[in-house]
Amino acid sequence: MRTVLALFLSSVTTTLLAAEPASLFDGKTFAGWEGDTAKTWKVADGVITAGSLDATVPRNEFLCTTKTYGDFELKVRFKLEGDKERVNAGVQFRTKRIPNHHEVSGYQADAGQQYWGALYDESRRNKILAKPDEKLLAGLVKHGDWNEYTIRCEGPRVQLWLNGTKTVDYTEADEKVERTGVIGLQIHGGAKARVSYKDVRIEELKAK
Repeated sequence: MRTVLALFLSSVTTTLLAAEPASLFDGKTFAGWEGDTAKTWKVADGVITAGSLDATVPRNEFLCTTKTYGDFELKVRFKLEGDKERVNAGVQFRTKRIPNHHEVSGYQADAGQQYWGALYDESRRNKILAKPDEKLLAGLVKHGDWNEYTIRCEGPRVQLWLNGTKTVDYTEADEKVERTGVIGLQIHGGAKARVSYKDVRIEELKAK
């Protein structure tokens, strides 16, 4: 009886201590976020949007959380509209704002053009760190429709899933690269494009 009770209490305690996914977007306001909310970023019908299909987006812009995160699992639904050969966006993480600049520096789960499912290093090494095989992406991307990224960071390991399929499993070899930072949503400049984000949810993990 004591063994059964002990197992029951252990199970309850574990359940209570388990981190629950938290929403980073309340569907109505920019509470917890910062960026160019005067001209670039808008909230409508429970969705964060930026860009236009009628005018070229002048430059990269990022809407970032005011809180920093280390180890976590993040899920974001997004829709990228426009000429699929030119439009681009992405989800930043373990990222820093560049002082007095519109750019940021850090990891990005990239989207658009040939970068779908790829891990890019924005304004730091300025290169793709890992990307999936093109055959894996065939039929996976929903152009002009809702897609979902799952981003999991545990210590030096970064994993990406696009629409439920793992596209990147990357281990950072450079110990100087920071393992904390903000979450950011991107609209890329240089094309007539519109990006939408919703259902932004994060589960913080115990650092290893």
